[in-house]
Amino acid sequence: MSEKIQIGTIGLGLMGSSIATCILAAGHPVTALTNDITQKEDAIQRIEAFLLQLKDEGIIKEEPPTIIQRLTVTDDYTDLKSHSFVIESITESITEKKKVYQQLEAVLLPDAIIGSNTSAIPVTLLQQGMLHPERLFGIHWAEPAHITRFMEVICGSKSDAALAEKVVHLAENWGKEPSLLKKDIRGFITNRIMYAMLREAFYLVENGYATIEDVDRSLRNDLGYWITFAGPFRFMDLTGIPAYLSVMKELFPDLSNNTATPLTIEKLVQDGAKGVANAKGFYQYTEATAKQWESLFVDFSFEIRKLAANYPQNIGDQ
Repeated sequence: MSEKIQIGTIGLGLMGSSIATCILAAGHPVTALTNDITQKEDAIQRIEAFLLQLKDEGIIKEEPPTIIQRLTVTDDYTDLKSHSFVIESITESITEKKKVYQQLEAVLLPDAIIGSNTSAIPVTLLQQGMLHPERLFGIHWAEPAHITRFMEVICGSKSDAALAEKVVHLAENWGKEPSLLKKDIRGFITNRIMYAMLREAFYLVENGYATIEDVDRSLRNDLGYWITFAGPFRFMDLTGIPAYLSVMKELFPDLSNNTATPLTIEKLVQDGAKGVANAKGFYQYTEATAKQWESLFVDFSFEIRKLAANYPQNIGDQ
């Protein structure tokens, strides 16, 4: 598989545009399919703005107006027929994703790879009913997709292992540090661990042990201090394994195992809260401060990318 093959993307929302930006920045021609062609110019402007961010940060050398020439926006699936790799990034709905795969399989060659940007749906479920289920993989991106180095490549029960390695290799050429899940599991790696953390965070707040602010403060200044340098297993190596076993024996029985969703977030969603997107969330925002937090998050994402690049995962083995 050529390093600069033409890649198709499905969906041009915020995440889809960010994914297209990442792939364009890596030198690939991209055909982006949207179900609303009237949004074409807005999507192009959004992608060009993302490319300008990368240029300003020194991550790419090419000029954005040059790179954007490699982008084709269409609403016609037949424009993808010659592509050997297509990435779907639409709403997190099994039904809607399967509709996309049906249309893709009607035009793609049998050996073309299809990737699904899903954060929790088991890939095995998405493979059901496909003509060539072995070519479908989960490709879990983090937001902003054009900045972060995160990616998980997930095999379903019928995925071809050799094709999975091709996806991993391509992702590395996109500037990612991909993880490969050889077996399918709901939530994959990061979401399973993050949601276990969120459950405990809500448990502490809703039972009066700490405020939202205090939980955030503790995690920023402990977990946030080391997690970019080392994952949990490396961190245990660095700080002494035996102590963790001792704490596990005492703490595990006391951790929350509640399967009900927290009332705090249920109420927020019922009240229409979306976070900084509509200036209503766990914290108080004005429209101006919400935009400021969004801008700061982008700045931080670039800064943490630079820091992580100085300390790649296996730097100590070199």
